[in-house]
Amino acid sequence: MSIKVYGIPNCGTCKKAIQWLDGADATYEFINTKEQPPSLAETTAWVAALGSKPLRNTSGLSYRALGDEKQTWTDEQWAAAFAKDAMLIKRPLFVKDGVAVISGMRGKDADMRSKLGL
Repeated sequence: MSIKVYGIPNCGTCKKAIQWLDGADATYEFINTKEQPPSLAETTAWVAALGSKPLRNTSGLSYRALGDEKQTWTDEQWAAAFAKDAMLIKRPLFVKDGVAVISGMRGKDADMRSKLGL
């Protein structure tokens, strides 16, 4: 089993996720998306797994800087935007065995543990 956590080190929610995973004695790899931006293939797979809406970081500056046309974007356009600017992706993004399973830290502990196999 492989868990990858995509985010940025100074993000409070990412720090919370790492503490949560450490508390669950989970084995994971943290990927700093500023240093290692995701590829279009990765973002396309994430959108296929979760849909583009749950992946959108709507509170970030990058999202707000997008024009009104973002309201009509397709999943393919969102996947391309996520690959171009990883700050558009809601953090943290949990990927288990190559499949995106959770974006953000909202939800019940038991549900999150179940999705991650913890």
